[in-house]
Amino acid sequence: MTTPNIFILASDNSPQLLPALRSNPSLASSQDQHGYSLLHAAASYNHHDLLRTLAHEFHADTSIKDEDGESPLFVAETVETAQILVEELHCDLQLKNDEGMTAEDKIRSEGEFVAVADYLKEVRTRRSNGSSAVSEASGGEVQRPPPLPPNVTVNMSTATEDDVPDEVDPVFKAKIEELAAREDFQDEEGQRRLKELVTEAVRGVERDAEGRDTRRRVG
Repeated sequence: MTTPNIFILASDNSPQLLPALRSNPSLASSQDQHGYSLLHAAASYNHHDLLRTLAHEFHADTSIKDEDGESPLFVAETVETAQILVEELHCDLQLKNDEGMTAEDKIRSEGEFVAVADYLKEVRTRRSNGSSAVSEASGGEVQRPPPLPPNVTVNMSTATEDDVPDEVDPVFKAKIEELAAREDFQDEEGQRRLKELVTEAVRGVERDAEGRDTRRRVG
C-alpha cells in the first residue's frame, strides 16, 4: 500500500492527515527536499485550524524556513492567515529570507497580496511605536520626582556617623503619632503644629551635634 504524501494531505486539509501525525508526531515538523513544510502548506492554502493544530498540538515551529529561508508567513495570501501566524502563533515578523527581505518586503514586491503586506506593515509600525513609548517612559527621559508640599524644603548635606541618631527619640515619635491621629492633622492648624515639631526636633539635633563637636575640641 502506498504511503500518502503528507504535504499533499496538508494542502488538501485531508481528514487522513491528523491521524497520521498522531501516530507519528515527528512528521509534523518534516520538510520536503525544498524545505517545504506542513505549516507552509497550511498557510498557503488558508487552512487555519490546521495551522493552529500544528503549532499547538504538535509544537511545530511557525518560523520554520524553506530552502529560500522563507517562513510560512511568506506564503500567506490572506490577512486572516497572516494574523493567525503573527498574533496567535507568534511567527517571527522580522525574519529575512536569503535575499534579505522580510515577508512584508517579499509580498509587496510581488504585488499580488498587497493587503497582507499592508497588514504586516501596520503590525510592524504598531510594535515599533510601542517599543519607543516604553523606552521613552523607562529611560529615554529623566523622570523628575513630584514637587514637595508648600513650606517644605530639603537641605542636602553630608552627615557623619555621629550626626545620625541610633534610634528615633521616643518622645518625638509619640508626639508625631499623637498629632497624626488628630482629625485636624491635614488642616492648617495640624500642619502648623507638625512644622513646629519638626523644627523643634531639628534644633535639638543641631544642639546635640554642637555639643559633640565641643566635646571633641575640648577632649
